[in-house]
Amino acid sequence: MKPVSIIESPSNLGLAMLQPGHEPGVKKLPGWLKQFGFHKKIEPVHVTATQVPAYEGRVDKISGVRNRDQILQYMFTQENVLNEHLDAGWFPLVIGGDCSLLIGNMFALKKRGKYGVFYLDGHTDYVLPSQSTTGGAAGMDLALIAGLGHDLLTDVNNRKPYVQQKHIWCVGNREFDTAYLQPLLQSEIEYYDLHRLRKVSIVRCIDSFLQMVSEENLDGFWIHFDVDVLNNDIMPAVDSPAPDGLTYTELKEILLPLLQHPKATGMQITILDPELDESGKYTKPFAENVTEILKTAMN
Repeated sequence: MKPVSIIESPSNLGLAMLQPGHEPGVKKLPGWLKQFGFHKKIEPVHVTATQVPAYEGRVDKISGVRNRDQILQYMFTQENVLNEHLDAGWFPLVIGGDCSLLIGNMFALKKRGKYGVFYLDGHTDYVLPSQSTTGGAAGMDLALIAGLGHDLLTDVNNRKPYVQQKHIWCVGNREFDTAYLQPLLQSEIEYYDLHRLRKVSIVRCIDSFLQMVSEENLDGFWIHFDVDVLNNDIMPAVDSPAPDGLTYTELKEILLPLLQHPKATGMQITILDPELDESGKYTKPFAENVTEILKTAMN
């Protein structure tokens, strides 16, 4: 594994307000994890703190996406910073923030070559703006990077799609509403909900993804890790909690072979909201487990 760098991306632009007049607290995650020794334990070669445009909350009438102008502006910031880290030969660990960070990260990677995505999330986030009830890009990010949605976000600088559907593995979903799943099931995305993942086995899921990376001769792949994929008993500090989810043992079984693969390009961690875990009861074991996985992958 390449030397790990950290990009702090405290964006909450992809979420609607949980309470009127109060921004989502996920933007506090980088500083929150640092309090629990996350950065120190990883010993990154470099840390970059990015500046995120101010949260406005307005839903754009053309694209149907909340904070569209700000997300678009931040995409270019993400591209510049990510390029700096990749050009230096580092493995960027992006600490969010919400899932909409994926849009800017994959926008950046599209210009560099042909990349895949391992999308580890308790939701598919494969929703069109017209289907969304909140207008939040965090619930549409997988669809947006695959080219679904208005060109204002999906075809910036003529790069549509940022990732081909056949190069995406969507893993860990446990939202089984039929209408919600329909767009994904009609796509070319390889889909492992939580039940299928456990039935088929984690090993076979990872092997199939890495085989695709090799057969498609990808330049690399990006790991999206939304903490709501974890079991609600060990990580309830998220905006859309749901029963069941992965254990830390299962998380390790998933992440280790991905992180240790030579085509692993970077990873983002999203959605843990410090305001929903003020005592740190759930954040402390999270930091301990994830840093241990990263340290093992680096050795």
